Amino acid sequence: MTSRYLILLFAVASGLSVANVYFAQPLLDALALDFGISHAAVGGVVTATQLGCALALLLLVPLGDLLNRRTLMLAQLGALVAALLLVASARSSSLLLFGMTAVGMLGTAMTQGLIAYAASAAAPEERGRIVGAAGSGVFIGLLLARVFSGAVSDIAGWRGVYVGAALLMLALAVPLWRGLPQLAGPRAGISYPRLIASMFLLLREERTLRVRGTLALLMFAAFNIFWSALVLPLSAAPHNYSHTAIGAFGLVGAVSAFAASWAGKLADRGLGQRTTTQALLLLIFAWLPLALLDWSIWPLLAGVVLLDLAGQALHVTNQSMIFRTCPEAHSRLVGAYMLFYASGSGLGAIGATLSFAVFGWSGVCLLGAAVSLAALLYWLSTGRTS
Repeated sequence: MTSRYLILLFAVASGLSVANVYFAQPLLDALALDFGISHAAVGGVVTATQLGCALALLLLVPLGDLLNRRTLMLAQLGALVAALLLVASARSSSLLLFGMTAVGMLGTAMTQGLIAYAASAAAPEERGRIVGAAGSGVFIGLLLARVFSGAVSDIAGWRGVYVGAALLMLALAVPLWRGLPQLAGPRAGISYPRLIASMFLLLREERTLRVRGTLALLMFAAFNIFWSALVLPLSAAPHNYSHTAIGAFGLVGAVSAFAASWAGKLADRGLGQRTTTQALLLLIFAWLPLALLDWSIWPLLAGVVLLDLAGQALHVTNQSMIFRTCPEAHSRLVGAYMLFYASGSGLGAIGATLSFAVFGWSGVCLLGAAVSLAALLYWLSTGRTS
């Protein structure tokens, strides 16, 4: 059985790593003002981060099947600290976008590398539970990123957010080096180009990976449609919320973090298909209270809980299912799966800001609901067997 300390370490390290990818979302209006970027185009900052995510999933995450995972984690951590400091010191929009791409790349490489690490360290009968625990850390880190980002930016400006993030990652180095277990040597035994090429072979050969990846693309597009656009109406009249208040909306969704552990346990019991259907139905329903923002803030809070609950349950179920298919390729499996996630997140971010610029908040919610419905229809078309 995996120790509680190791499970906690995987959860905390995954949460801190993924938070770096999402710090920019509550800061979009401040970044637009500082760098002279329009509201319609500022979603490109998030898209640059998601481009970095995609590059990491394609080029860095698979290295866990080839190199010593613990050494790889520490090297990526050092590079991530440098990237965060680059963003903090950026004086031009081009340097900002480059730094955001690097942060997305290295933050994602660490997050997904740790999840693959957790899956490999766990016994098969507890893998869903352990992956679910790491997923809870990711989810809480994602949500609290907005709280940290909003609060620190109100005190020290948006640059202070990235300096603080660099210090937090440095503090993680010693616990990781001392706590991560030494696993059996990498099994891939192939060259780096063949390692990368094998990801596409997995996509071709593993139907579960293709189905779960497509669901991830649509679900994360819907998720980012909401979170990328939320700062725009809340920071404007009549709400006029501060960055701290906007970031605190992440705390509301944190109550649904238990869904990760719950979904992982259900997957271990063979109930992943049922969980998937229920999560997709909930994802669609969540957009109804979210659409009522102009009427009252309270329905929005309820919608945040529903949206986050659905997304977390679906994501952990997806990962639990794909890790069953090819145990010797956990890093490549999670890399290939998360390529779908990065694509959906990037498309969702740019679609959200464009929809808001043209149609306002109602257009954002209609877009999110349509994408969520497309995910359910796709899942039903697969026969619900993967």
